[in-house]
Amino acid sequence: MDHVALQEANEALDTLHQISQILDTGLDKETLSILIALCESGVNPEALAAVVRELRREAARLKSEQSKQQAAKASVS
Repeated sequence: MDHVALQEANEALDTLHQISQILDTGLDKETLSILIALCESGVNPEALAAVVRELRREAARLKSEQSKQQAAKASVS
């Protein structure tokens, strides 16, 4: 990729990241870049969005369980 194309790609990513922030997606620039690359590679965007939502739900569930376990340990001590 030449310098001009790289600069244009970075500017496009910056713009998409700003839109992502306005929409409060919670996606950082690196994650957004990966998701864009996956879409450009032919991954269905709706399926990808569903996977991201499911991963977030699972992460929240695990975090909640971990917090409950730590609270239970603290109350025993």
